[in-house]
Amino acid sequence: MVSFRGDAHKFYLKIKKKYQKGFKLEESKELQELKEIRHFYQVIETRTLGNIHYWILKEKSGSGLIPILVTAIPWVLFIFGNQVQEFFKNDDGYLWLLFVFIYLTAVTISVSIHFRERSWATVHSKIIEDIIEEREQEQNRSNSNY
Repeated sequence: MVSFRGDAHKFYLKIKKKYQKGFKLEESKELQELKEIRHFYQVIETRTLGNIHYWILKEKSGSGLIPILVTAIPWVLFIFGNQVQEFFKNDDGYLWLLFVFIYLTAVTISVSIHFRERSWATVHSKIIEDIIEEREQEQNRSNSNY
């Protein structure tokens, strides 16, 4: 049955099923990938990690250009509507269908890429924030012990 609950719920169902079968959840490939990312960021100096975090936030904000470009194409066609209509007016071979198919395919792919980029940027950003926060808490604890 098709589920429209999203990837988070699908992931929950996947790990729940593995857990019920007796598998260790830490060994799932998704959690292993997150563990590797976290381990990599933990060995980086805090100041450098902060700069990486800024860069990731910049990329996350900049990935919004894809939807802007996707929505701009119909406006361009609207502005030049008469010229486009004249081009397709004498078309007996349904060239316009090819154009619509290519456009819809490009929109689907670019929006999918956009949201994947944003989601991964969010994951990396949150991991880095957690590591920096943990380091600050450790530093505060060690300072309060003196």
